[in-house]
Amino acid sequence: MNISITARRFKAHSTLKDFIRDELSSLNKFTEDILNAEVILSYQNARDSIKTAEINLIIPGHTIIAREDSDDFKKSVSAAAEKVTRQLKKIKTKNIVRVR
Repeated sequence: MNISITARRFKAHSTLKDFIRDELSSLNKFTEDILNAEVILSYQNARDSIKTAEINLIIPGHTIIAREDSDDFKKSVSAAAEKVTRQLKKIKTKNIVRVR
């Protein structure tokens, strides 16, 4: 899986990038077919602003997009990863039902 991390209007620390890679690597247990993962980090104001994390996941036949806002980038990434996990589970169960 190719993971690209884009930080808009700031430079993301290596600890944040490592956290994002760990969160997204846990998605491999749902499907091995993840082609590309793109994470976009942004915020509105320089101080006390809302941090936004958007995860775009490309698997064969589907594009999964999850966006989450919070006061911390790690919280936003975790919540967006949970949304992606729910969508992957739904796609996986639909594929299993179709095969039977």
